[in-house]
Amino acid sequence: MYKAKLWTKDFLIISIENFFVYFIYYLLIATITVYATEKFQASPSIAGLSSGIFILGALLGRFYSGASIERIGRKKMLYMGFSFYLITTLLYFAAYSLQLLLLIRIMHGAAFGMTSTATGTIAAEIIPKERRGEGTGYYALSMTLAAAIGPFLGMFIAQHVNFKINFVICAFVLALSFILSFPLEVSKPELTRQESERTREFKFVNFFEAKAIPISIITALVCFSYSTILSFLASYSKEIQLADAASFFFIVYAVAILVSRPFIGRWFDKKGENFVIYPTFLMFTIALLILSQAHQGLSILVAGALVGLGYGNFFSSAQALAIKVSPKHRMALATSTFFIFADLGCGIGPFLLGFVIPLIGFRGLYLAMGFVVLVNIFLYYFLHGKSIDENVNLAA
Repeated sequence: MYKAKLWTKDFLIISIENFFVYFIYYLLIATITVYATEKFQASPSIAGLSSGIFILGALLGRFYSGASIERIGRKKMLYMGFSFYLITTLLYFAAYSLQLLLLIRIMHGAAFGMTSTATGTIAAEIIPKERRGEGTGYYALSMTLAAAIGPFLGMFIAQHVNFKINFVICAFVLALSFILSFPLEVSKPELTRQESERTREFKFVNFFEAKAIPISIITALVCFSYSTILSFLASYSKEIQLADAASFFFIVYAVAILVSRPFIGRWFDKKGENFVIYPTFLMFTIALLILSQAHQGLSILVAGALVGLGYGNFFSSAQALAIKVSPKHRMALATSTFFIFADLGCGIGPFLLGFVIPLIGFRGLYLAMGFVVLVNIFLYYFLHGKSIDENVNLAA
């Protein structure tokens, strides 16, 4: 039986480029607060803003690229994104005030939003339809590796060399990414003049893909819960005197995803999304419950593995599902819709939950987030899973 080829030249290139895009994002978001504090004597809240304001720019970039990429062209949008990403990275060297740094962070976020939407859309086009889950899973590994390598390298350089070397590395990586784009073969959708003009109109359908919204809402809530790990795990582990174990959390997280991803992608394609997504909710819920009750380093590491199996595999499966349920000619909007909701969940989470921590503590926070993820099982069932089960019963 013929099996569509997945590991093509174009798939490898776009996966590598996506790794670079997210490598820069994770490297700087994990270290920019220290830079703002040391260089501009920023308060903790303003230093946190210098990190989180990036998400605002990313949303603006996604809105623009999602609505314009089919008119402008996918590869051209990729070139534009990398160029803007490189220029805004170089602007960090000219940041002589905290206010200018915040402005640069917004622009840098917009460049990230444009570029990541372009890489995601191109990947969705390249991946064969019958291997959507498997291909998206492997593609998403580029983000997983970036999440593990970026913060580690950024913090190491900031501590042992010079923080500005981080900016040099980011600029070099982006220049390399731009060059890597040249041999990439990407089709350009043929739009009629009327269709092209329609994409310029300020309408809901030009910024969001309606069919991708249900799974995107669920993803926002899951990312909202995951943001507590990104933002507060370091503080929590220090409070309970398990900081050494927590330093290996994301390594275990990445290993769990690397080991499980080949199976998860194939199951998504062969057995359907419900077979994969329901267990990921349960594993993520259990991980948060373990975190909330952690008293030993082993608990932190077990939670890290379960977060990888749960959240990590949910995210790639949800991304594949957003594209699967959307019309082919609106893959770009489906991709941007998915990531807009994901960014909102990750961006709003730390800000809102920061007010809750003094009331319930870190343990109460992780316990509450476990409940939020558990509720998503029922939300997913009513928004999507139920219809799949009914179709399977009818087919039987």
